[in-house]
Amino acid sequence: MAQVEGYWDIKPKISKLTFPARGKFQVVLADGRQITMPISAFPSIKKVPVRRRKNWYLMGGGFTWDECPEVIHVEQVLGNYALYNHDA
Repeated sequence: MAQVEGYWDIKPKISKLTFPARGKFQVVLADGRQITMPISAFPSIKKVPVRRRKNWYLMGGGFTWDECPEVIHVEQVLGNYALYNHDA
């Protein structure tokens, strides 16, 4: 049986969140992928004080803070799969 190339059979799961540079944040997935994006794309994160951003926690397949009214889910990080699915 041939090995499947890429991440076809992997369900993305958030394992870590970092802030590597001003205005950026990085989501690390359990499978090793790292996605860095601008905080400006997530207004809820901008509302969390910089000194409190390290206090994130996982909730329901996403991440949030006590100061944040939203849970940011992995689909928001990776994008809507239905829009880029090659079978669509």
